[in-house]
Parts: sequence; C-alpha cells; structure tokens
Amino acid sequence: MAEILVRSHNLVKIYKAFNLEVVALQGLDLSVPRGEMLALVGPSGAGKSTLLNILGGLDDPSAGKCEVAGVDLTRLTRQERLLYRRRIVGHVWQQTSRNLLSDLTLLDNVLVPMIVAGYPAGRQKKRAKALLGLVGLGDRLHHKPDRLSGGEQQRGALAVALANEPPLLLADEPTGELDSVTAGDVLRLLRQLNAELGLTTIVVTHDTVVAENMDRSVAIRDGRTSTEVLHAEEAEETVIIDGVGRLQIPKPLLEAIPFGGRASVRLGDGHIELWPAGGNGENGSAASGNGRAS
Repeated sequence: MAEILVRSHNLVKIYKAFNLEVVALQGLDLSVPRGEMLALVGPSGAGKSTLLNILGGLDDPSAGKCEVAGVDLTRLTRQERLLYRRRIVGHVWQQTSRNLLSDLTLLDNVLVPMIVAGYPAGRQKKRAKALLGLVGLGDRLHHKPDRLSGGEQQRGALAVALANEPPLLLADEPTGELDSVTAGDVLRLLRQLNAELGLTTIVVTHDTVVAENMDRSVAIRDGRTSTEVLHAEEAEETVIIDGVGRLQIPKPLLEAIPFGGRASVRLGDGHIELWPAGGNGENGSAASGNGRAS
C-alpha cells in the first residue's frame, strides 16, 4: 500500500468577520497517497481553495486533524509553519504575477526560494538551471517574465515551486489563463514531473479536461468531500463515506427520488439500501449499491 502523504480527518475551518461566522470546511476527510495526481473539483464556495490554503500552510484549521509528510498542521508554531512552507510544499497560482517576480530573470526567480530557505550555496545555481531545463526553459534563463509567453511563465512557475525539492505541489487553476493547446502542454509537464520526481500533486480546477488528466478527482460540496472518480479505471463516480459514516448523495439522485430530507437505512445482502422514510421497499424507488453504501 502506498504511503499516505496528505491526511485530513474531520477538518473544520471557520472564518469570523464582525459578528458573522462562515463555515468553509465542515468535517472534511481526505487521504492522498505519495505520488498521486489529484484534482479537487466542485462549485465556487465549496471549500476547495480553503483546503488548498490549509495544506499550503497559509491558513490554520479551526478543528480536526491535518497532516502532510508527517507534519501536523494543527500544532505548528509560527516559525515551524514558515519552515513547512519553505521545505514541504510548492505553490503554482493561476495568476502569473503571483508566481514570478517581474524584476528578476527566470534564473534569479528560481534561486530566490533556495537562498531564503538556506539551500546549499554550491548547489543553488546548478539545480536552478537543471529545473529550468526540465521544464523546457533552458534557453530562457536570463529572460524576465514580461518576455515570456503565458505557457512559459507557468512552466517557470513550476520550476520556482519545485526549487527546494518539496514532496507536495499545490496548483490553483494552473491552466485557467491559458489557451487549450498551451494548457495541454502544462498538463503533460505536470505528468512528466510526477513520473520523474515522484511528485505528489493536488490541483484545484473547474476544467473537466484538467480533472480527467489527473489520477483521481475528488468533488467537494458544502465543505466536505462528496464523490470521487478514478480516471485510470472506467471513470465510475463513487460516493465518499467519511470517518463518521456521512455521505453526500449526488444531487441528480436526490432530485429523482423524493426523500424529503429523511431516509430509512436497511442492510441487504452485501449492500446497504436507502429508502424514502416510510417507504415499504417494494415500489422500486430506492438508491442502493452492490457492495457499498449509496
């Protein structure tokens, strides 16, 4: 069994503004094996970016557990959180202006995180050049961002994100500002980096093409993991059951069967059945799944 690099259990995030509380994550469970390429999908406001910010050490959980590479993100001091961001995780943002410093060359952009993190001085320039070569920018070392295309800027951003050899890469809509051809190039590069570096990648996206190019897609709805699709198999969508037995039934099923907010749960032969409360189980209006809850 693959090592679990990212693990969250009953993760909660509450934002407070004035006298209001907004619950962005409501007991989210997620496990990501080392080396997996995972897409987080779902509607705006579902909690995807909040989860990404917590995994990136940019935000604190309000409750629950969250571990990345053995680091408990709920117990970090300010200094420990800073070291975590420098060594464990790399970020690529949708807006290219957030990824690269406009006054520096590509080579210097890659060197900056190494210098800040105290990467061995004798290896800095060699690694920076190797990374830029790996992402296909070996002939753009001394170009500033404004002399690069959008695709080249995102490839440069990947080199910056990977400068300190983090085991986890977080990408927030990395192809959102790119045309379809350039986006395809970036996706192929992500796959190449995954294979060559053993990188674990989590991508937030609204793009179904991006999601289908990952190993697995997990949908987040109302602050919890809802369904998942394993793209290496027959791409069957399955419902996720969290650590306390909760599941979210896909909306089309809820619209097709009038549960009215309540259900009877019955154990069948190798499966669990959900019936509208008060149903007799003989009218065919049930949601059931062989071998799993549905």
